[in-house]
Amino acid sequence: MPTLLFNKPYGVLSQFTDPEGRPTLKDYIPVPRVYPAGRLDLRSEGLLVLTDDPTLAHGLTHPLHKLPKEYWVQVAGRPTPAHVRRLLAGVWVDGRLARAVRAGLMPPPRLWPRTPRVRETETGWLRVVLHEGRKHQVRKMTAAVGLPTLRLVRWAVGPLTLHGLQPGQWRYLTPSEEARLRRMLRQARARRRRP
Repeated sequence: MPTLLFNKPYGVLSQFTDPEGRPTLKDYIPVPRVYPAGRLDLRSEGLLVLTDDPTLAHGLTHPLHKLPKEYWVQVAGRPTPAHVRRLLAGVWVDGRLARAVRAGLMPPPRLWPRTPRVRETETGWLRVVLHEGRKHQVRKMTAAVGLPTLRLVRWAVGPLTLHGLQPGQWRYLTPSEEARLRRMLRQARARRRRP
């Protein structure tokens, strides 16, 4: 069963069709019968996992499995350790507490240029790791601590990263990557079953 990684560019929908004619996964991925396990909004970039295996897709997306998803976030303003502490303690998003599993300040990463460019002059970068991915969650969390998100890149899902993939590029998982991912999901299910 094919499972692949895709570096979704800015401005591309995380689906294969769009009645409005915007760019979609169909413009980049010629593999039939694979579907995204999770989504990134139109303005977000980065790692999407696509698979034809519904069990794997469920494991990748359901928050009970606690699969970490790492985001690199460029924000307006200068993030401080106090902002990071608030993200770790939790902020209210749509009436629910949203908490980063891990978060920290980071230097500007070496990423591809984004079109359109981020035009703010004073910006900083955060690394935010979540176990769930509610709609616009990272954007709402950084806004709640006074740091509007300007650029959002999902760098990793579990053990899988964007390393080596430019925007619009995709590749199949290697057998060892798929084995490691499935092992991680089995371990997560086993932890949930323990009393």
